[in-house]
Amino acid sequence: MIRVLIADDHDVVRHGLRDILTSRLGKVTVGEARDAGEAINLLIQKAWDLVLLDINMPGRSGLEVLEEARRLRPKTPVLVLTSYPEEQFAVRAFKLGASGYITKQEVSDQLVTAVQRVLAGGKYVTASLAERLASNLGAGDGQAPHEALSLRELQVLRLVAVGKAMKEIADELALSEKTVATYRTRISEKTGLKTNVEIARYALKQGLVE
Repeated sequence: MIRVLIADDHDVVRHGLRDILTSRLGKVTVGEARDAGEAINLLIQKAWDLVLLDINMPGRSGLEVLEEARRLRPKTPVLVLTSYPEEQFAVRAFKLGASGYITKQEVSDQLVTAVQRVLAGGKYVTASLAERLASNLGAGDGQAPHEALSLRELQVLRLVAVGKAMKEIADELALSEKTVATYRTRISEKTGLKTNVEIARYALKQGLVE
């Protein structure tokens, strides 16, 4: 029996992934989490053979869940499954310990292959991503400015980019407005992006927001 935890905030996505896994892999037990809090609670409560994790979820991001998963269940492989293309978050995901990265557009063709590979102890990496990982290995020069941000700073940047006010960001992330303002200042210091308009334009250009 394969135990799989699916963390995604869309019911239709979770159900679709569950159907693919049960029809193609046979005996599969599936746990479902709609947000970061549920995912972390299920990681604490049970052992899993695999975690399928979306990046974009309410509250804490999937990347933060990935970081926590590596601490709670260091031997459990995590396959990141997201709508964001490889060039935006894959390098960061692998640096945080992901075993694979697959976009939702590729699910029907590659999900089972990716799952089988990481369950066997391997990594699932496309050829283009392997090249990108190699070029980023140990490299600081030439990286995009947002790569220098912490996970929380990146999350605040994305929320600012979609037009959220400080209070809205604070409420969504369960932080104080003062803390959010501190993250906002760090974002400007690290990226050179001073205004919200500059942040929005940058995020759109880099594909950090849809």
